[in-house]
Amino acid sequence: MIAAGFIIDDIHKKCINVAMKWTVEFTGKAAKQRHKLPQRVADSLAALVVDIEELGPVRGDWLNYSKLSGTKHHCHLKKGNPTYFAIWQVDNDLINFIEVIYVGTHEKTKY
Repeated sequence: MIAAGFIIDDIHKKCINVAMKWTVEFTGKAAKQRHKLPQRVADSLAALVVDIEELGPVRGDWLNYSKLSGTKHHCHLKKGNPTYFAIWQVDNDLINFIEVIYVGTHEKTKY
């Protein structure tokens, strides 16, 4: 149910503000990684950031999306070899704040 910019979650008995945008920032490491991405992957990352800003951190509509932990999420930006992906986390201390913590290939990271 939607009412004046809110979704009423009848199952969990709470209101979710869908009108409020999320703030997405990059860690220093992720910002450096972003500048080294191939253009096609960088374009996918930009589209992902827009989706997260507008719709929040749960992005089940993105390729191979999964929730890694209570606050961490990831999805693929480009399949194939090499596969590029992004990891982001919700900062529970700030309202609607998400930080991208890794952008790159599977070969260069540990989850």
